[in-house]
Amino acid sequence: MDEKIEKLTELVKKSSHIVFFGGAGVSTESGIPDFRSVDGLYHQKYDYPPETILSHSFFLQNTEYFYNFYRDKMIYLDAKPNTTHNKLAQWEKEGKLEGIVTQNIDGLHQLAGNKKVFELHGSIHRNYCTKCHKFHPIETIINSTGIPKCECGGTIKPDVVLYEEGLDDATVSGAIRAISNADLMIVGGTSLSVYPAAGMLQYYNGDNLVLINKSATPYDSNADLLIQQGLGEVFGNLP
Repeated sequence: MDEKIEKLTELVKKSSHIVFFGGAGVSTESGIPDFRSVDGLYHQKYDYPPETILSHSFFLQNTEYFYNFYRDKMIYLDAKPNTTHNKLAQWEKEGKLEGIVTQNIDGLHQLAGNKKVFELHGSIHRNYCTKCHKFHPIETIINSTGIPKCECGGTIKPDVVLYEEGLDDATVSGAIRAISNADLMIVGGTSLSVYPAAGMLQYYNGDNLVLINKSATPYDSNADLLIQQGLGEVFGNLP
């Protein structure tokens, strides 16, 4: 482990265009549950599986049920940035970080101070009226009951990519551009099983792909440096 930390420290030191690609494992240490871990959302009991509730068609057909689940299980406003978030913010301040590509919707990277964040799956902090497209903050969702409505009468929808929905083109383009320009790519806290997000790794042209994840991923054999540990443990030991 010490050897691997030393190797990662060395790679970070000589890089000036780092891209970090992260998933749910980045935020678990801030108290936000992972979807696929033993105690994650997929292992909790509901009338419907989370994939069904968090789908576009379910949102349209069962909007109130969607929002009961969404308020209860998807919003963690008390969560604070952890060691990993803070280290990435430090790298951006130092001019070493090209960008963060995240599958998370919690906004913790921005809360830590990062500006160059590509949120592939959107954010709980942005919500829009489906009728007049007016922006509504997260507080509108939290302080409402049932289906949150805009002043115009339209239904408010979170700017979160649901199942059956496509990713935002501009976000994808920006993420691909950052990954293509990277001289070091660090992938952390993701099973790399969600597409099309996981497919973005193919755009990395650099020599050093670092993969940090507690469990095995389909990309392990592609990694130049593989660290099977928690992100907090790894980032907490970086200078």
